[in-house]
Amino acid sequence: MFDHGEMPALALSPLADPVGTRAEERGGSDAARIRSVDTVQALQARIDALQRTRLDTRLMPTHEALADLLPDGGLREGAVYALSPSSTLVMALLLGPSQAGSWCAVIGMPEFGVEAAEGLGLDLDRLVLVPHPGDQWLAVASTLADALGIVVVRPGRAASDGAVAKLAGRLRERGSTLLVVGPWPQAEAMISITASEWSGLGEGHGVLAERHVTLTVTSRRDPRPRSGQLLLPDAEQGIRRIDPPALHRARERWAVPAARQVG
Repeated sequence: MFDHGEMPALALSPLADPVGTRAEERGGSDAARIRSVDTVQALQARIDALQRTRLDTRLMPTHEALADLLPDGGLREGAVYALSPSSTLVMALLLGPSQAGSWCAVIGMPEFGVEAAEGLGLDLDRLVLVPHPGDQWLAVASTLADALGIVVVRPGRAASDGAVAKLAGRLRERGSTLLVVGPWPQAEAMISITASEWSGLGEGHGVLAERHVTLTVTSRRDPRPRSGQLLLPDAEQGIRRIDPPALHRARERWAVPAARQVG
């Protein structure tokens, strides 16, 4: 939190001015007192800045089935998240912001189905689709991030470190959230479907009814992955959590003593 290095003893100790001290010593004491005040003020300014950053951090509205799996309990404004390739996962993450009135964009995903998105509950009137941005995917994403709350992009090719840093700065400035289909440097978290199984089909009959998935989130701030069981979609074309969030939190608590025993 603070810079490393030794702090002058005078910055933290009381400054005495005993009777009989020579004028030059009093002058040195006064200078030390000024340095002490400046140091304290500088430290307080840094603490205030950090506190403002945390207090000003806002979360995008998130479906309740996903919230406890994500760092901070939701998608942070101004942050970037990496996703495994899945149109359904994209729709699930866009559902909360869309229903709350945010404009959303999907770039570079021609397979993204608008009928499925509408069936899940997304507001198509606030959805921008750019199926084939070509090599201009980064420019398109940057432009839409200036105006829209949440942007999804599947990169067409790798971006330079400078372009990535510039886009990150723009997202923080605008408060937009970026979801990248695929790996992304310095992503807040990786959100993946790690297991998937459809139900409803028999031997030569039936229709696809529900999809049982395991959603796993790996955050750079938490070394322990979080996983949850969901129906995505369920039989009514919605999202439903199979294992309650409370059970997930209990598993996390149980995992700590077990890890300590092994160590």
